[in-house]
Amino acid sequence: MALKGTQKTVLGLVGVVVTMGALAWASVPFYDWFCRVTGFGGVTAVADAGSDVILEKTIKVRFDASKERDMPWEFKPLQREMEIRIGETGLAFYEAYNPSDRPVAGTASYNVAPYEAGGFFTKIDCFCFEQQVLQPGERITMPVSFYVDPEMVDDRDAKYVKVITLGYTFYETDLPEETASLAQKPNKKVN
Repeated sequence: MALKGTQKTVLGLVGVVVTMGALAWASVPFYDWFCRVTGFGGVTAVADAGSDVILEKTIKVRFDASKERDMPWEFKPLQREMEIRIGETGLAFYEAYNPSDRPVAGTASYNVAPYEAGGFFTKIDCFCFEQQVLQPGERITMPVSFYVDPEMVDDRDAKYVKVITLGYTFYETDLPEETASLAQKPNKKVN
């Protein structure tokens, strides 16, 4: 039995919708993987230790901080920029402060500009690797250790980069269960 024209059209459209939905669902993890592998979109590399090669050539690294609209924290870099030798391990600090009257959890996303430098900016340790929880009135200093991969000087696009900007944006996230349950318990009065 042959399908009528309308049935073929409906079946074709359902197939297109299902295919588009599957592609949309797979695009986020695929794009994340692609950015981490290539450095596209300013995503950094990660290493367990510093570089074995340190060049005499230097590069400026600038630091930027922002937060999502409803994030109650104050968040800023403790230094605006530093100049380091390519391959040398750098250490920078950011400060976060929770002025609210409740515990707040946050997660930082990051990027590197210009995009050509993203794959060569290598983090060794970073506060952005873990969720941060600040109690009411708590202020913390958070380190990030990094280096700029010496292979950058041989890359056809990245070798012209003179300044790299490392930017973080903090987003409020759900409190871990143990912190959330403590925050919900009423304070007992002691007589």
